[in-house]
Amino acid sequence: MIAAQPETLVQLAILIPLAAAALIPLFHRAPNLRETVTLVSAAALALIVWSLYGPVMAGARPELNGPEMVPGIRVALKVEPLGLVYALVASTLWIVNSIYSIGYMRGHDEPRQTSFYVCFAIAIASALAIAFAGNLVTLFLAYEVLTISTYPLVTHKASDEARRSGRKYLLLLIGTSMVLLLPAIIITAAVAGTADFTTGGILAGKLSPLLMTGLLALYVFGIGKAAVMPVHFWLPAAMVAPTPVSALLHAVAVVKAGVFSILKVVVYIFGIDTLTNSGAVDKLIWIPAATILIASLIAMTKDNLKARLAYSTVSQLSYIVTGALLATSLGVIGSGMHIAMHAVGKITLFFCAGAIYVAAHKTEVSELTGLGRAMPITFAAFTIGTLSIIGLPPFGGTWSKWYLALGAIEADKLAVVAILMISSLLNIAYLLPIPFRAFFGRPPASAGAAAAHGHKHGHGHAHGDGKIHEAPTACLIAISATALGCIALFVYPDFLLDLLKQIPLR
Repeated sequence: MIAAQPETLVQLAILIPLAAAALIPLFHRAPNLRETVTLVSAAALALIVWSLYGPVMAGARPELNGPEMVPGIRVALKVEPLGLVYALVASTLWIVNSIYSIGYMRGHDEPRQTSFYVCFAIAIASALAIAFAGNLVTLFLAYEVLTISTYPLVTHKASDEARRSGRKYLLLLIGTSMVLLLPAIIITAAVAGTADFTTGGILAGKLSPLLMTGLLALYVFGIGKAAVMPVHFWLPAAMVAPTPVSALLHAVAVVKAGVFSILKVVVYIFGIDTLTNSGAVDKLIWIPAATILIASLIAMTKDNLKARLAYSTVSQLSYIVTGALLATSLGVIGSGMHIAMHAVGKITLFFCAGAIYVAAHKTEVSELTGLGRAMPITFAAFTIGTLSIIGLPPFGGTWSKWYLALGAIEADKLAVVAILMISSLLNIAYLLPIPFRAFFGRPPASAGAAAAHGHKHGHGHAHGDGKIHEAPTACLIAISATALGCIALFVYPDFLLDLLKQIPLR
């Protein structure tokens, strides 16, 4: 770890990905150097963020304050346990996603690779700024930069479908933040006299229960990146983007920025005691709870693999929002754990989906029959990611679902426990048949011809024998790393649990 002042580490955490974004275009004609800059920057960022773990566990809360833009409003960064969890997830997964991107982008001969890496680096810087935001103004500014920097990634293919998806992405995310989130922030600052994230919240005794519920609703729906129904449509639409972008959207930064922001607002703006005493969460909690089930049912109807995974993400994100709205200490811990557990499990599934596309040029679940025998590493990893998302031991998702259930019991909401259990059964129904089909299904007689066709036209990663083989090595390294991460998070969850227990709730 790096021995430096925590405040210096915070500065470096924002500056390193921005420096990478500035350097990468200089090497647009030298792909090896361009990707070296990306990998070195990602590794350096992860090292810096992990170096903050010890000081934060010891009680340090490093902060940086910029000059006032207007009286009482300034850009401020402050590291606290909840934000550090999100920062650890984003910075660590940037490394494996960068490794995967090299194999995927080259293996699929994607255009505009330099702009891809530039926008990705800016998105990571934005995610770190969200993680360490010291007030609502900083959070909002970084949130908007994240939206704008990921728009070129969503429209990367420059097809008509990509442009349509990009418009929906921008319209929904900018629209919800401007029409709902910004007014919520203005109301909060006007009522409380501050927009700072504060232990125990800043709204106690400031609003009636009805107004408290209305303000909370503005945040839940205004933070559209959390994809709570009905403001979820942008996420399935964005699946037109390359798989490394899908990984960014679903695991590394974007949707996690949404659910993290809601969780941070609940803890540090409202305060869990204020929400419980006002009854503001009693009705609102059933919206993300319903999203959990509805999105799972929709996922079961999708034959396109990435679309199925997209609706799975919509469902899993609402686990985190529901946990936040339980307004209990165990619910907060469960939500914080699920940010990490879902990120590692879901990035594994998307990495596998991309590997299947690069190697076999297949996108539909119905096309995967028997493919596990040709791509055993990929589908073994898919199985591990699936079991983690379901929440079965020995995989990381077990712990987050366990603490979410305990949080629901603590809040005396047994119906939420039932919803979590039903959702896990639905997870089994729409995810587990995929590796079963791949490993145990009998491939159609035309499979060999299709593989040869893919090789002839440069679509598949088929060899001269006309058979489909595993994706490029860089893809397999990343897939294996995240699959092992699902197991490691089950065996060694204490570093995460101990950090989340440091969150000051009162």
